Amino acid sequence: MTDETVGAPKGANAMWGGRFAAGPDAIMEAINASIGFDQRLAAQDVAGSRAHAAMLAAQGIITEEDRVAIDGGLLTALSEIESGTFEFSTALEDIHMNVENRLRELIGPAAGRLHTARSRNDQVAVDFRMWVRDQADAAISGLTALMKALVGQAEAGADAVMPGFTHLQTAQPVTWGHHMMAYVEMFARDRSRFEDARRRMNECPLGAAALAGTSFPIDRHATAAALGFDAPMANSLDAVSDRDFALEFLAAAAICGTHLSRLSEELVIWSSAQFRFVRLSDRFSTGSSIMPQKRNPDAAELCRAKVGRITGAMIGLLTVMKGLPLAYSKDMQEDKEQVFDAADALMLALAAMEGMVRDMEPLRENLRAAAASGFSTATDLADWLVRELNLPFRDAHHVTGALVKMAEDRGIDLPDLSLADMQTVHADITEAVFGVLTVEASASSRLSYGGTAPENVRAQAARWAEALK
Repeated sequence: MTDETVGAPKGANAMWGGRFAAGPDAIMEAINASIGFDQRLAAQDVAGSRAHAAMLAAQGIITEEDRVAIDGGLLTALSEIESGTFEFSTALEDIHMNVENRLRELIGPAAGRLHTARSRNDQVAVDFRMWVRDQADAAISGLTALMKALVGQAEAGADAVMPGFTHLQTAQPVTWGHHMMAYVEMFARDRSRFEDARRRMNECPLGAAALAGTSFPIDRHATAAALGFDAPMANSLDAVSDRDFALEFLAAAAICGTHLSRLSEELVIWSSAQFRFVRLSDRFSTGSSIMPQKRNPDAAELCRAKVGRITGAMIGLLTVMKGLPLAYSKDMQEDKEQVFDAADALMLALAAMEGMVRDMEPLRENLRAAAASGFSTATDLADWLVRELNLPFRDAHHVTGALVKMAEDRGIDLPDLSLADMQTVHADITEAVFGVLTVEASASSRLSYGGTAPENVRAQAARWAEALK
């Protein structure tokens, strides 16, 4: 087919069909424009421009009269964006030029003074950095709420016994509270990663201009302080070149998403008819279009899937950045959509998980029954043999293994063996051994720091409840 194909305007690329009726110019506009997604930076763009204008006036670079006009026009433009009446133009490429163009319509030539001593390179760098900083704050807040919900579950179920697993096989009894507190610790580390990333990203690139700084007598410390940054970035090339703040946010988000996915997986398993460990609320479950008995843990499944989007965004941005020379390249326009999508996925998953955890009901009888199966107190038996009969642990392990095999051959559990049965394996075993073979005794005996004993759980839950106030 050629440009003369029926229905294709002269000069149009037939591969694009009617979508790009104006030919190469339309294709270039489509690939070059970012306004379709970077309009999300509007609030940050206006804040950065207001701070920049205030600094220019304070330094005598523009007049106070122009600053007042610029400030008022910027606030008007932002109000229009927030109300949905602002008309975005793809021809103007990005949020920066769309706002500046509207400012010129509102206040006239004075709008042209706003861009003195800056570039779109440092402008987008500060806008994006502020946006990611806001998302780090949101993640910290979301994680705090989730941790509070988990602490509440731990406090209520500090002494509820459940099976602890390795390889998804019954290992030893633990408490529900201990399991919940494990996730508190994991999400606390996630929260600290966002806090650390926020501290590192809190330096201001504004004033770096295109890449080399500016000859105007600007005050970068003033704009940094006005925008809530700790300091201006020390190198103008670095300021406009790197996106490691976004990568670090994505890395923290990917690890957090992995933790959310692991908890989601457990909720999916636990709420199944085969396990029946928890009941999820109707708010976070759905029915089936064909099977009326179903209660599907869709919210947990979707949280489990979100980590794919988040990790994909991290890999995508790493790939974009890996071969770029200093300073700014247009490739870096591809940084935002991935970060926007990952942040949206993370915040939604955090909110959904917090709701599921807060609402879910542990089914204690089922948890205890499962904890008592699978010879879960075998390690307690081995420990008793070491502690009371002074057997070397490897010998105790051998004796316990023989007793487990005996019980397994008879289709019973360890506590159901008689003393006489046990003494056929080791004659010195006494009646006292039965005191360690209940799941409650097993869990309560794990008093080592970080262990599953109910009193440990209550102490850790109280510590975190205080810390999270």
